[in-house]
Amino acid sequence: MRADAFLAAAETLPFADLRTLAGGGGLVVIAPHPDDESLGCGGLIAQARARGMPVRLVVVSDGAGSHPNSPSYPPERLRALREAETLAAGRALGLDADSIHFLGLPDRFVPASGPAAESAAEAIAALARACGASALFVTWAHDPHGDHQAAAALAGLARRRLGDVRLFAYPIWGWTLPGETEVGAAPRGVRLDIAGELAAKGAAIAAHRSQTTDLIDDDPDGFRLEPTMLARFARPFEIFLEMRP
Repeated sequence: MRADAFLAAAETLPFADLRTLAGGGGLVVIAPHPDDESLGCGGLIAQARARGMPVRLVVVSDGAGSHPNSPSYPPERLRALREAETLAAGRALGLDADSIHFLGLPDRFVPASGPAAESAAEAIAALARACGASALFVTWAHDPHGDHQAAAALAGLARRRLGDVRLFAYPIWGWTLPGETEVGAAPRGVRLDIAGELAAKGAAIAAHRSQTTDLIDDDPDGFRLEPTMLARFARPFEIFLEMRP
């Protein structure tokens, strides 16, 4: 199926409530970079926490590749900034610091296989076991970013260790795919109504100031989320694609 038709169909998936989507246990959200969790799952996280459901956030990469040429924010300082931003975003969504875990893999070079990938997958699986997770959420494998594809692979490796756990994908950069890109069969999954969580989600996204403002203004090649991209994630629903074994 072409990406344009697939994504159009994804935007009309049926609505489901949180328990139907995630099952009766906890949730693990896997973000390739600090900010992906807020963009794709901010409403999900806020809604789950408001209902007392255990949530663990796993940030896979260190985020130090977003401004590679900034003199004022060399890698170590940028890494620390992006962790602090994620902790602030988590607070906006109802997550405490103990529920947020940073794997610290290199931004732009997250492995999809091999010993480092297996170690990361085991860390994800251990967190899932600890919170009694019934569902994992990760970026879509067709997102045109290597770290997002690798994160999807890590989630698949983790699910093999966990057995009967649901796996859902949330598109981020997939929305920018050329329309003619082939992405496989028609989408299966649901939409989650997050109208009541939009303010919390907006606050979480805004907490990632290095990605949404000119906070770092000395790297002409630095990354910044465009207003059109931010608008896509300000809608009153989130899309979760069911990934079956």
